[in-house]
Amino acid sequence: MTTVTRRVAPAPASTNALRFPQGFTWGTATAAYQIEGAASVDGRTPSIWDTYSHTPGRVRNGDTGDVATDHYHRWREDVAIMADLGVSAYRFSLSWPRVQPTGRGPAVQKGLDFYRALTDALLEKGIEPVVTLYHWDLPQELEDAGGWPERVTSDRFADYATLAALALGDRVKTWTTLNEPWCSAFLGYGSGVHAPGRTDPVAALRAAHHLNLAHGKAVQALRAELPSRARTSITLNIHHVRALTEAAEDLDAVRRIDALANRVFTGPLLEGAYPQDLLQDTAGLTDWSFVQDGDLATIHQPLDFLGVNYYTPTLVSAATGEASHGSDGHGASEHSPWPGADRVAFHRPEGSTTAMGWAVDPSGLYDLLMRLKAEFPAMPLMITENGAAFDDYVNPEGEVSDPERIAYLHGHLSAVQRAIVAGVDVRGYFLWSLLDNFEWGYGYSKRFGAVYVDYPTGKRIPKASARWYADVARTGMLPDRDGENR
Repeated sequence: MTTVTRRVAPAPASTNALRFPQGFTWGTATAAYQIEGAASVDGRTPSIWDTYSHTPGRVRNGDTGDVATDHYHRWREDVAIMADLGVSAYRFSLSWPRVQPTGRGPAVQKGLDFYRALTDALLEKGIEPVVTLYHWDLPQELEDAGGWPERVTSDRFADYATLAALALGDRVKTWTTLNEPWCSAFLGYGSGVHAPGRTDPVAALRAAHHLNLAHGKAVQALRAELPSRARTSITLNIHHVRALTEAAEDLDAVRRIDALANRVFTGPLLEGAYPQDLLQDTAGLTDWSFVQDGDLATIHQPLDFLGVNYYTPTLVSAATGEASHGSDGHGASEHSPWPGADRVAFHRPEGSTTAMGWAVDPSGLYDLLMRLKAEFPAMPLMITENGAAFDDYVNPEGEVSDPERIAYLHGHLSAVQRAIVAGVDVRGYFLWSLLDNFEWGYGYSKRFGAVYVDYPTGKRIPKASARWYADVARTGMLPDRDGENR
């Protein structure tokens, strides 16, 4: 990808500016470890997130995903909520250690039966199941054997993909291999703020390559077992990186972060090669000899669409003093998630922020979509995550009013619609998240859900934003800010 640093002016509004195309997918999304609970039920073994969350000091308040929102036992209720919302698709991840404990050997039928029953219930309600194979829950035994920095983990992932396809291929048409491999590689093995909590920049780069390789092998495995109508994809949290100023050194900071955040994945996945500037920037750390002959061809598999996750833009400059990698929004650490970019500083953009401290800036999503159209014009796109955490609470009437989330969603859906009018092939939008849940290193302190969860009791309460989003999904039109559809 080429570097984009300036905001692109939004396309002018037209008379149907707030109407989405016929057949546009309206969905919501979750991840297994964040909602399922039942951590040791029916043969499931520990994942790296079980180990990480049980390690003192790793997760806020000592929270774990042992129970989460107890979706494993309350999935019928959650499917009914989705049906009431009128969404047309539900993106969820399989728990690798629930399907294939320890990451080796045969599948556990009780684990597969859970996902079979869930998909059947979704289909009965007219909701398309969209399966993500990996949302960060590597079986702990595979991490003990070296984890993603080791090549063999990509082979284990392909085996797991085959098991999932054989079990669910008759029910599921849309498959995603990996969710946000950047987080898995650079937060998990670089800064250590995600599981498994390692802080080795070379291991992070090795992990990024082996995650890419795992994707390619998994796509091959899926296609070997799935019907021809099935669709395969990957989801990337492509960073929209902006420069603090137009100074040459700040623009070079954008280039460096863009390579590590985006092109380390889009290069091999969509173009069949790692970018040369990335290899040069990291030459002091590694010679990239872990990339073997044939790897790039394996990684460069045809995709039916690219999943795009977006929450906030990234603002950087050249560091004038000590680099401030801890302010990049991913969690505090003495170790950087940006190998070879030690002289880059991260800044908090001006304006309103979410409870995560992330800037609310829909223009970043519009600019990002326009960039992807310019660079990969033949690739259909799907917004696979977008949403915000706010400090939600239940009022005395038993309701949850969240006007800030409604405003956030309105702005970002407006950006998506403007991009569609401008010619970007966006096929759908998945709201993150269906439920309040375990928010990784932040535990249960951050609420992203359209549905409020009272954690002591498990009670679900749809927020005002859930009803708002249901109306958008039902009509295919974005309301005015006063709530009336155009």
